[in-house]
Amino acid sequence: MEKIASFTVNHLKLEPGIYVSRKDHFGSVTLTTFDLRMTAPNREPVMNTAELHTIEHLGATFLRNDPDWKEHVVYFGPMGCRTGCYMVLEGDLDSGDVVDLVTRMFEFIRDFEGAIPGAAARDCGNYLDQNLGMAKWLAKRYLDNTLYGITQQHLVYPE
Repeated sequence: MEKIASFTVNHLKLEPGIYVSRKDHFGSVTLTTFDLRMTAPNREPVMNTAELHTIEHLGATFLRNDPDWKEHVVYFGPMGCRTGCYMVLEGDLDSGDVVDLVTRMFEFIRDFEGAIPGAAARDCGNYLDQNLGMAKWLAKRYLDNTLYGITQQHLVYPE
């Protein structure tokens, strides 16, 4: 079997950023999958499931309510390795096209107060596995260390 594209990225050089993971074409429709890498793989601790689950709930809620992007959102959720999230949008897009969107989403997560959307037994299969405080801390860290002042080096996968 051939290695899938995401397993060919050099994770030893990969830093937090926003990367185009892949583009899929379905007739005239293009779906762009973004790698929202929040921690340096194999060099920093991975995120725990509770805070990553909270980031998923808040991020998906934000994206599906954004007036400019909600009609283009296909998916938002955690990576299995727990070093970031995938965001799938309709459109032939580049990383630079979504910096503002991703920044606003993580500001929403950082500043969120109140009940986590969908964190109830009726709405979620593991509703108790949430950690708002840590999700907010991780969002602030991603904003401060990566998104504010992001450079080209953090928008294109390393060789």
